[in-house]
Amino acid sequence: MSDLSVFSDPRSVAVVGASADPAKWGYWLARGALRGRERREVHLVNAHGSVIEGVSSVRSLDDLDTAPELVVLCAPARSVPAVVDQALAAGVKGFLGITAGLDHADDPGLERRLAERIRAAGARLVGPNCLGLYDASTQLSLAWGTFTPGSLAIVSQSGQLGLELAGLAAHAGLGVARFVSVGNQVDVTAAELLDDLVDHAETRAVVLYLESFQDGRALVGTLARLRAAGKPVVVLTVGASEASRAAARSHTGALTAATDVVAAACRAAGAVLAETPAQAIDLAHLLVGGPLPAGRRVAVVSDSGGQGALAADVLVRHGLVVPRLGDETRARLAALLPTAAAVANPVDLAGAGEQDLSTYHRVVDAIAGSGEVDTVVMSGYFGCYGADTPELEDRELEVVEDLAGVTRRHDRPVVVHSMSHDSAAVRSMRAQAVPTLHTIDAVARSLDLAAQLAAEPVAPLPSVAPATSAAVAGLAAGYLDGRTLLASYGVAYPDAAGVRSEEGVREAAGRLRGPFVLKAGWIEHKTEVGGVAVGLPDADAAVAAYADMRARLGEGEYVLEEMDRQDSVVELIVGARRDPSFGPVVLVGLGGVQAELHRDVQVALAPVDEARASEMVRSLRSFPLLDGWRGRPAVDVRSAARTVVALSRVLAERPDAVEAEVNPLRVGPAGATAVDALVVLAEHADPLPTHPGTASVPEPAELTGAVR
Repeated sequence: MSDLSVFSDPRSVAVVGASADPAKWGYWLARGALRGRERREVHLVNAHGSVIEGVSSVRSLDDLDTAPELVVLCAPARSVPAVVDQALAAGVKGFLGITAGLDHADDPGLERRLAERIRAAGARLVGPNCLGLYDASTQLSLAWGTFTPGSLAIVSQSGQLGLELAGLAAHAGLGVARFVSVGNQVDVTAAELLDDLVDHAETRAVVLYLESFQDGRALVGTLARLRAAGKPVVVLTVGASEASRAAARSHTGALTAATDVVAAACRAAGAVLAETPAQAIDLAHLLVGGPLPAGRRVAVVSDSGGQGALAADVLVRHGLVVPRLGDETRARLAALLPTAAAVANPVDLAGAGEQDLSTYHRVVDAIAGSGEVDTVVMSGYFGCYGADTPELEDRELEVVEDLAGVTRRHDRPVVVHSMSHDSAAVRSMRAQAVPTLHTIDAVARSLDLAAQLAAEPVAPLPSVAPATSAAVAGLAAGYLDGRTLLASYGVAYPDAAGVRSEEGVREAAGRLRGPFVLKAGWIEHKTEVGGVAVGLPDADAAVAAYADMRARLGEGEYVLEEMDRQDSVVELIVGARRDPSFGPVVLVGLGGVQAELHRDVQVALAPVDEARASEMVRSLRSFPLLDGWRGRPAVDVRSAARTVVALSRVLAERPDAVEAEVNPLRVGPAGATAVDALVVLAEHADPLPTHPGTASVPEPAELTGAVR
């Protein structure tokens, strides 16, 4: 990766298209550049030679005695190619492309060609069509808007959304260490800019907004490096709508929106996916400087019984646990508080905070030191004492110091919900890694996400086979060929035979064991068109079902299959598909014909091992159905996990595979049996080998990692 310091601390800058008009981009860029004159040379280029903020401009880059290191392109689109040629001839090393609309009907490939010329000359380009750059530590301000220095880095594909994030960060007391609007990414990518933050001392957490992820697997590695450097990443994206699933061939594709795949990538990288800019900034409070919660156990401390009880309810609704404190801890708290105080959790100070502000610290310290909870949440008036009663400000600030000491001493976060938007105490808490938010909803959401982040181990992603060129969905293999492929990876199927005549059905029935299932083997979603007949007791019934089905659906390869007769079965869907950005992904969820109705699924980047697959199954909302719901026997979860592993390997190891799916996978106490197979190959891939007329699944001993 090339050195990107030209975009964070250039020795000299030229703003081409600088303007004296405050309504124009060129004015903001010129004014921002001039703020860094103590650190670097700043040149303003204006076609009319205007005076801007008291500084004379030149009419052209050719009028400069020395070449600037970084050129900001804010000129009209038609003039940009000539400016780039001038700059490259002079030896410029970096370009910041603000100008939009370089590609147009008469020259649709101009952006790419400019990027190629810049790279060929040994220079780099951020943008075009971006909002700009900001780095607090180097006095670099080349963007529209105003930035408050701080500890958060923001990398955004949308300039305006990035500016919203920066404003929220300023309002919340976090501020911005570095801001980069990546624009169209025709040269420098978001992944490169993120990688450049790994060693950026001032950055303590990152918020990333992307709409397209290009090489998603490489990006996962970059996010993991940031996490390892102690700089957790919060991701925002789009793509949760139904439109993103419309082209799917399989149930798996229909069940996975773009955001589901991004969430899986975040889990693999040790990052976390947020839903809104406000949520991302709220969460960043918990990530900047303080420890992550080691688990989901939370104690609530409040000076109001009502606020404490409501806080406990909100935390529980977000999947957190508010446990009853142990006898010893309750006794310690009772010794610190009035008789009327509640000490079980939530803890109600019953007015003790007003009598002595140090009570807050002593109670929080006793709870954090007990080892019974992972986080202490203070909810209520704290943060308002000094603002409402100035005589108490110094004392409240002393308590803030003590609370920060609790976090450091016990390595547990103390999170504050304060009724104050902004006060000296609130600002002090935020500065000392005591996250302080204005609503208990924000506290609960942020703790939920922070606990998710803390629970995700970061492990290197296994390598995967590169996709076949133009790997778009093409041929769906027939049922027999599809199940043969999946069986070779360890998926268990009942014995079956391909049939094309009534005589063939009768002959196959004589070799197989009834009852039988008859399927139209070439149809992808058989149930929807009446292409499945189940519970056929003998050869006569199978022949009759075949005659009826052939009359309705026509000629083709039908499949007579032994019917799975397990009792106490739960039907799952297991599928994998090739995502255009992140490569192979695997899914498991509640299956059958109602899979898309329930939408109870877990998604991960493929391949996965058995431990990760088991975790996916156990994370389903419907997992109690598999674990002995209401006296039913528990099913073999391990065999289900092995099937997830198998499907994940198909997509990871076969470059021609686009989608693969089993729906349903019938999981019972004795194991998992697949009764469906859908394999979609790339449009130009060779078809699977022709399947013999009779298809029996090999015995488990013949299969590598066989599902038994």
